[in-house]
Amino acid sequence: MTATSLESAARRDRWVVLLSLLGVTTLAWVYLVDMGEMATMAETMTGTRVTAATVVDFLLMFVMWVVMMIGMMLPSASPMILMFARINRNHRNKGEPFVPTGTFVAGYIVVWSGFSFAATALQWGLQEVGLLSPLMASTNAVFGGLVLAASGVYQWTPLKHACLRHCQTPLGFLMTRWRDGAGGAFHMGLSHGAYCVGCCWVLMALLFVGGVMNLLWVAALAAFVFVEKIAPPGCWLPRIAGATLIAWGGWILGSAL
Repeated sequence: MTATSLESAARRDRWVVLLSLLGVTTLAWVYLVDMGEMATMAETMTGTRVTAATVVDFLLMFVMWVVMMIGMMLPSASPMILMFARINRNHRNKGEPFVPTGTFVAGYIVVWSGFSFAATALQWGLQEVGLLSPLMASTNAVFGGLVLAASGVYQWTPLKHACLRHCQTPLGFLMTRWRDGAGGAFHMGLSHGAYCVGCCWVLMALLFVGGVMNLLWVAALAAFVFVEKIAPPGCWLPRIAGATLIAWGGWILGSAL
């Protein structure tokens, strides 16, 4: 292939990946909007606490969390996914076996699905003890303040910044962890997902403060995660956000105690 045709193929691949990510993310948000409307209607009509009473309820809640994590996290993972597609295309041009980009994405989603299971179990427990409203937001000021403060403290920890650096440097991440074949692509997706969870898991706990079904709150967190990951390594944004969360949590705790 000529240089022009290679460039054209790479551009086509990039658009295919981008449009695929956009399509999946859009479907996830459509689902979340529908779930949010249903939760609001349930709260308005009954005014009672929504509890998870059966295995079916737990599974539906788990599906909601998985879809929500896809809608929130895929956009922030797009630089890494696009870089994988680019390197993968270069390998294919050299005659090496081609691996669909979806294999890498599948590994990433598997990790966030594991996180979603843990979040579902936590939500189940919080609902059982009455700490969440029908819209799955905190009903206890002390609980909300502690979650905010803990999230802020984590923004300053070495673990947070070590995981964030991997997310902010897609090329470096892939070049040092590249594995050939479908199994290698899936493993790299798992690895990236693990660093991503390590970076963002405490931020996801903030969903229990503002409301799991509060779509403005969900969108705000998703936007912050995206900006945080595309920011240059060493940026003070995580620490500024951490200080803000600590102050916010402290103010709530001070008002409640």
